[in-house]
Amino acid sequence: MKNFILLASLFIVLHACNQKKTTLKQIAKVETKVAVAKKTDSSKQQQQQRITKAFVLGKFNYKTDTSFVKANAIYTTKTIYLKNTVYKAFIAMYNHAKSDGITLKMVSGTRNFYEQKAIWERKWHKYANLTPIKRAKKILEFSSMPTTSRHHWGTDIDINNLNNSYFEKGQGKTEYDWLVNNANKYGFYQVYTTKGAGRTGYNLERWHWSYLPLSSQYLEVYNTSISYQDINGFKGSKLAESLNIITYYVNGISEQIKLLSASKK
Repeated sequence: MKNFILLASLFIVLHACNQKKTTLKQIAKVETKVAVAKKTDSSKQQQQQRITKAFVLGKFNYKTDTSFVKANAIYTTKTIYLKNTVYKAFIAMYNHAKSDGITLKMVSGTRNFYEQKAIWERKWHKYANLTPIKRAKKILEFSSMPTTSRHHWGTDIDINNLNNSYFEKGQGKTEYDWLVNNANKYGFYQVYTTKGAGRTGYNLERWHWSYLPLSSQYLEVYNTSISYQDINGFKGSKLAESLNIITYYVNGISEQIKLLSASKK
């Protein structure tokens, strides 16, 4: 009987030790996950702190910014600068497309505030016969107000052609279909899809592709640090708030991108 009691006691002690070990392991796993989460959050916060208002507003010189690089002429139709990471991703995508018999050429890349202002005000004068609000809406079909363009960030590129009709048939359709099926593998997503699903803002742009790993971060900073007081310095800027530019245009992106950006938070 004594032996039985001793064995039972030993079993209880061993079982308690095992449970304690298991509990300690579980606690350690939780603590590790918490530490990783804190480190990730801290890293993200530090990264976002380095993204300035001037940057997301396009008020900087990307040609002298060391995080930007001038693209080789074989990839472009004109002089284009991009974020280094974006450029490397494009080259990888370009090579894949080339192996499939598709040629991808960037026709537009980074534009700062002043370059976007030149585009905007040229069109502002072009539509001078319209009232200011109608003039702004006409330009906003395909062009952004300065300080609100994704092209400020060095993450967004226009590929091959600036007309939707080009991508509807023949070689253009072949190129577009390839992008739809493959661009996401390299981090590029079509920003301005059809408006059938309720997307607001700019019209459909089959040529406009954004490097989401970076642009999603920049959009988040834009939404948390930019107000309508920051949208100024060009003709028609006072219309920005009444047109809900930040809500309807800056954030008028495809639902897919919104979901993917949310999942990365």
